Amino acid sequence: MFVVRLVSLFSEACSTTILRSTNCVMAVLCSVIVYEIIVHLRPILDERKATLLAAILALYPLHWFYTFLYYTDVASLTAVLAMYLACLKKKYHFSALFGALAVFIRQTNIIWMVFVACTGVIDLTLTSQCKNVKMDELNEIVKEASNLFRSKSVTEDSNMRRRKPTKAAYARKYLTFSMNSSRTTDPTGFLDEIREICLTSWRMKWKIILSFSPFLIILAAFFAFVRWNGSVVLGAKEAHTVSLHFAQIMYFGLISALAAAPLHFSLNHGAKMLQSIWKNRALSLSQLLVAFIVGFLSVHLFSIAHPYLLADNRHYPFYLWRKVIGAHWLMKYLLIPFYVYSWFSIFSILVKGRQRTWVLAYFLATAAVLVPAPLIEFRYYTIPFFFLMLHSRIDDNRSLILIGLMYAVINTFTMTMFLFRPFYWSHEPGVQRFIW
Repeated sequence: MFVVRLVSLFSEACSTTILRSTNCVMAVLCSVIVYEIIVHLRPILDERKATLLAAILALYPLHWFYTFLYYTDVASLTAVLAMYLACLKKKYHFSALFGALAVFIRQTNIIWMVFVACTGVIDLTLTSQCKNVKMDELNEIVKEASNLFRSKSVTEDSNMRRRKPTKAAYARKYLTFSMNSSRTTDPTGFLDEIREICLTSWRMKWKIILSFSPFLIILAAFFAFVRWNGSVVLGAKEAHTVSLHFAQIMYFGLISALAAAPLHFSLNHGAKMLQSIWKNRALSLSQLLVAFIVGFLSVHLFSIAHPYLLADNRHYPFYLWRKVIGAHWLMKYLLIPFYVYSWFSIFSILVKGRQRTWVLAYFLATAAVLVPAPLIEFRYYTIPFFFLMLHSRIDDNRSLILIGLMYAVINTFTMTMFLFRPFYWSHEPGVQRFIW
């Protein structure tokens, strides 16, 4: 009798309503974590603006839609962001614990665990550098202030002319340095930045190994699992074989830029990008040339039309492929300038708030997650998009409001299509619905 009752309670607990409600709880928890990350990354940001940004990200269409269905996307995002928040707060063992949970929910999150560990190492090494430099700065401020107080033999007027760097100026200098302590102290070049991080990491090797050893244990366990399972995925392995789908990274860049269109496609932002390109013409033009060549090779040689993409008309990528990319053989080439612009825009925004090694790690992690995936699924873009938005310094309220309104319109459309426009397949019984 007890066993029967227990089975009955288990069946009730696993009802569709209860299972879907777990994602709603996860979505609320995710919003709290997003807010905490925003406040940690930008402590001087107004509390209302931080709350507004967290609310807008909660409305992100892919995240919002799957909040109400029993998919792993919301739980996966929540675990990855919790791992990142713990790492930002230098609680590395807790971060690794959330990393293990993230990998358990979705196996490809091992890439994001490695990314978070790399960013933790970068921040740890830069913090060590900044402590030394801050002490030098403080000594300089104290020394300059002492010299100013000793100079009694000059008049106030001549003293003001002679003292070019005042105490206030040095204070502002120190404050600016403190606010940007996550950046490199010697911005002479990207290679110098990497060299400094490598040298500091070597000096701190035992501390780094001790702090990040749980990540290494999880990584080793993951490799053991892959060897035992014969694949990363647990489900239909033949449908998720590893491929070289480099076009996927192009799609992500454009979709992400469009998802924050008021930020990436404004006249002001475009003018700043053109000004930056013109300022460093030789380097920028060579980068553009390389980007166009990579974009062309990606869509020409490594563009995959998965059978699921071509056959399943429940998903919006099916229609985007047919009506846009597959509408004419030239379309995939005509979109290359938009792919290039989108990635240049993303990079230009990220380097304003993070060091270039962080941006490189982000790009490599995004590519490592998306390129092996043969199927175009916008759900795969959610985690890298959230990292992008969390590190995009959006100070314009107008852009935030426009993004929020755009998300609200898209969510209204997709929910209306899902709820009120069901359809049927002739070859399979049951109701079909439009989803992402």
